[in-house]
Amino acid sequence: MTTLAEAPPPLAPPTPEGRPPRRRGRWTPYLLLLPGLLWLVVFFALPMIYQASTSVQTGSLEEGYKVTWHLATYWDALSAYWPQFLRSILYAGSATVLCLILGYPLAYLIAFRAGRWRNLIMILVIAPFFTSFLIRTLAWKTILADSGPVVGALDALHVLDVTAWLGWTSGDRVLATPMAVVCGLTYNFLPFMILPLYTSLERIDGRLHEAAGDLYAKPVTTFRKVTFPLSMPGVVSGTLLTFIPASGDYVNAELLGSTDTRMIGNVIQTQFLRVLDYPTAAALSFILMAAILFIITFYIRRSGTEDLV
Repeated sequence: MTTLAEAPPPLAPPTPEGRPPRRRGRWTPYLLLLPGLLWLVVFFALPMIYQASTSVQTGSLEEGYKVTWHLATYWDALSAYWPQFLRSILYAGSATVLCLILGYPLAYLIAFRAGRWRNLIMILVIAPFFTSFLIRTLAWKTILADSGPVVGALDALHVLDVTAWLGWTSGDRVLATPMAVVCGLTYNFLPFMILPLYTSLERIDGRLHEAAGDLYAKPVTTFRKVTFPLSMPGVVSGTLLTFIPASGDYVNAELLGSTDTRMIGNVIQTQFLRVLDYPTAAALSFILMAAILFIITFYIRRSGTEDLV
């Protein structure tokens, strides 16, 4: 018996120029990306270039500034304001740790235990965003007032004795101390920690917990071996979204702190708006950006995950 071989499909007719046919929609992805690229160039790249040129200028506001490549401005700014840099990193790091300690249990509750109350709890988490950042910070001046119930309760529990010994409070006073600034940072940036954690925890397949239980793993072991490792992308994303803006924040230190709790954001604001020393302010901004990039690069590499929520 013989079988007839199927005829190959006919080839596409060549174009008149002898070239292959053009693919339609070839430039569509690039056209869709164009608005976002233009936005980044106009509102991010160009201001960065302008500030970089400002940081190497010399002169005054009356005489004008000229680019003289005066790189010594960076060293002068760092040597003069290094305590504020260290203070900013310390406050931001403390607030980030507190946000993680407070936010992880709440995100776990929303993801696995909230049930029908999940939407309500999520609304309560994002409720602070419905008001101004300034109003939320000013509210803490009332919460931490010297005659308020919070300070009275902390004093009765002798917590203020410990914090005063650590240098975070001053006697029985909380306002105008490092503790007040860290409390404000923690409250204002806590939603940025909870939301990525919740998203990461919700993605975990519940069957993995059941499998761990079938293997006689205790709840603590299941959390340590299954839940927490799988939620690391949310942990990394939440800590970055909290630490980066907290490092450059100046509102909390301005309203809840004192001259002894000024962060580098307060110094940059003063140099830009009051002293009008634009080269120093620009140099401080780039030093802060370089420090944050170094810290987060080291942190991401040490965290053992490259997946971010």
